[in-house]
Amino acid sequence: MRSFFRTPFGSALLGGAVVAVFGWVAIATGLIEAQSDSSTTVAAPLAAPIEVKDGEDGNLVNQIYRRDGQGVAFIQASRAPEESAFNPFGGEPEGGGVATGSGFLIDAEGHIVTNNHVVEGATKVTIKLGSESSTHPAEVVGADPASDVALLKVDLPAGQLHPLALGDSAKVKVGDPVVAIGNPFGLDRTVTSGIVSALQRQIQAPNGFSINHVIQTDAAINPGNSGGPLIDASGSVIGINSQIQTGGGNGNVGIGFAVPINTAREVVKQIETNGKVEHAYIGITGGSVTPAIAEALKLPTKKGVLVNEVVKDGPADEAGIKGGETEATIEGAQVRLGGDIITEIDGNSIASMEDVIDAVNTAKPGDKMEITLLTGDGSDEKTVTVTLGLRPDSLEEAENG
Repeated sequence: MRSFFRTPFGSALLGGAVVAVFGWVAIATGLIEAQSDSSTTVAAPLAAPIEVKDGEDGNLVNQIYRRDGQGVAFIQASRAPEESAFNPFGGEPEGGGVATGSGFLIDAEGHIVTNNHVVEGATKVTIKLGSESSTHPAEVVGADPASDVALLKVDLPAGQLHPLALGDSAKVKVGDPVVAIGNPFGLDRTVTSGIVSALQRQIQAPNGFSINHVIQTDAAINPGNSGGPLIDASGSVIGINSQIQTGGGNGNVGIGFAVPINTAREVVKQIETNGKVEHAYIGITGGSVTPAIAEALKLPTKKGVLVNEVVKDGPADEAGIKGGETEATIEGAQVRLGGDIITEIDGNSIASMEDVIDAVNTAKPGDKMEITLLTGDGSDEKTVTVTLGLRPDSLEEAENG
């Protein structure tokens, strides 16, 4: 069991952050906007897929660059001196001035997708497309800090716009070749390539919550790549390059993260339809139960989700779900034991925290969930109805009630 207790318990209560004590994941939940990767629904591309024609140069990266490059935007966002911005590359947040980032066209109406942190707090946003030298003003149509996605719009004739096709991030596999196009360190129209290194990662969003189902890649991504497309071998966008892990420095070390395009697609849909994005919220932290954990903690079941804490006056609290009462320290990690164990949601068996996350993510604020629970000591089983709430704007707000 020692292998379960080697890494520290995360401090981001309610944030959806990975909490690595025996597979715990803290959620405030709905954590993330992404749909479950097990979904059988395939969203249609917003633009025609790019086809690689016979007889063309066999250099796939060059083909993708020539076909998609004109649809990638160089973004400049001006901020007032007192403003500060989320810095996904580590170090202290930067103050005012002009920040640069990337984005990409998704339709012939001039809509551009980028990261929220690229344009957050901006007083003015301008863009350049592809290899052109002219800059154009862009409007921020809407943004979602919880998924780090923003939607811009530029007013240009359709003939000057080259939208990229959107793929299906649920079909991405580890080892798939990928290409990133963007503007690292202000070096516009830079292309890098690599593979999908891993799937199902989590990263922290600007508002403190976590983004789920994130794609990890070894394609070089650096400051300025934020908001640019991660493209598969067919030329379709599968993710938005958003963050890197630097190992203490400021540059790329081969670990980059992209928000899945299925997440962005849903965010864009909500922004265009409602002008804003709303996430469902259940208000618990908890962790997956495994046979080894069940044996070590003397739990009454070998699978499910053990509730660690319940947000006071949150949806779960109002429904009568109980968190742990006995505080324990395991390898330096502070946990609470004795809470309820979630075994089913709406009649579907719950085997892990990911099942809870996906159930909440696919729901809307106001939806009702029938949740079956075992008490911590296994003496009773009960079913409660939880009316999901609207997730707070930030992790800090959630923690402070």
